[in-house]
Amino acid sequence: MFFLMMLYLVLVLIRPQDYPALADSLGVPILQLVLGLALIGWLASRAKSFAAPQYLLLGVFLLVLMVSKVVNGWPGGALEQLLKFGPIVAAFTILANAATTPRRVRTTMWVFVVCASVLAIHGIEQAQTGIGWTGEGLSQGTRIQYVGIFNDPNDLGLLFVMCLPMALYLSSRGGALGLRRLFWWAAAAVLLFGIYLTNSRGALLALVALVGIHVWQRRGLFSALLFGGAGLVGLMLMPSRLSELDIDESSAMGRVDSWYEGIQMFLSNPLFGIGADGFSDLHYLTAHNSFVLVLAETGIIGFTIWLAFVGYCFRMPLAVLRMRRAPVDPAADAAWAAERRMASTLFLSLCGFFAAAFFLSRSYIILLYLLAALVVGYYAGARQRYPDLPVFDLRKDLILWPVLSVASIVFLYVLVKVLLATA
Repeated sequence: MFFLMMLYLVLVLIRPQDYPALADSLGVPILQLVLGLALIGWLASRAKSFAAPQYLLLGVFLLVLMVSKVVNGWPGGALEQLLKFGPIVAAFTILANAATTPRRVRTTMWVFVVCASVLAIHGIEQAQTGIGWTGEGLSQGTRIQYVGIFNDPNDLGLLFVMCLPMALYLSSRGGALGLRRLFWWAAAAVLLFGIYLTNSRGALLALVALVGIHVWQRRGLFSALLFGGAGLVGLMLMPSRLSELDIDESSAMGRVDSWYEGIQMFLSNPLFGIGADGFSDLHYLTAHNSFVLVLAETGIIGFTIWLAFVGYCFRMPLAVLRMRRAPVDPAADAAWAAERRMASTLFLSLCGFFAAAFFLSRSYIILLYLLAALVVGYYAGARQRYPDLPVFDLRKDLILWPVLSVASIVFLYVLVKVLLATA
């Protein structure tokens, strides 16, 4: 089952099935076939767990996606959402059940980083020659892209930012006369260069946020703000689209307009929204914000469920980082330090993803839910190794998530009003 999920992850990221030269010759939906085999293996296994609240939340979110289409007048859309988002729920469930040991979590990180590095190398070739080995050319003549779900430079940059903490974590383990560390350092350098070549403002801002959060963890808030400010100024001085960032610039203004329109869509249909995948039917641009997109399309019900799903993913590694253990012996202390490093890596990957996703409409993409599955699987294993870690129970948070949902909506509304007023 775990091997099949790693193969599935390779197919999701490398995407040979989307290469123009192979797309018509394969003859079988290889991605769906591998996922189906993994699902059969999981159903046949005895090691099934639904202990984490994310399992229930994601299943209910799928139901809300389906209901959102029905209440907006298209019953047939419910089946479309089931076929579209159902495989994502299956992939999340299987990987979260499979990647529960430190070795399997590291293996999953290994696959993520190696595949992302391959895509970055493809981008480097693309930048040099104008076209990559997939046959895909540059976007807008200057920005690297890939095939399939990564044919947008912003998606490519999001993947690289998400995988960067994993590459640095893997480099910290050493071994093989230092060659292992050198390999992962090289992978991290390739990912950094790939982020630059995507010329994605969201990815560059996410990179600054990622480093700032890491400095915050190590040196405190003041050092993080100082470093983050310096890093942002440095990036804005570089020849990139970030140097053009201004609220009055057309692309930035278009994003703010989309956020405003998304909030208006929510206000017109506050319970179930305008229906999944309906944003672009009512506005010429996408939402350009993963939170606004869920709010507009699934209403406060879907938004609260999705926010709780995301929130628990952040709370799990944070629970490990906040837990204090008295020294026991050198071996036990070293094992706990390794546990914290893994938790910190997953937390930073989540931060990198959502820092970029705040400026992109990436609420439903498979990448988010595979990362979430890795977090859930890791925490399930961590609780087996350290039973003192807290159990997250949705019943205890039935008030928390609606309150945070309303607070988030108010924050988004005020933010948009301020941005529009200062434009």
